[in-house]
Amino acid sequence: MTTPKNIQVSEKKLEITQIRGVVGVKQNQKDCLRSLGLKRIGHTVVRTADSVTTGMINTVPHLVKVEEAK
Repeated sequence: MTTPKNIQVSEKKLEITQIRGVVGVKQNQKDCLRSLGLKRIGHTVVRTADSVTTGMINTVPHLVKVEEAK
């Protein structure tokens, strides 16, 4: 399931997982995934939900799955 395009800025930690590949997507979307630290399908990173991170997530909601970190 993909992420809805409504991630809000907060102090929470987010687990971001890449669920789809980058073949055939626009260059700016590839750059967003790389800037988030995602390198391959199934790779997960933990980030704070600041304005920069939420903007990148909202650019590629169809390629990532976002959950609140425990």
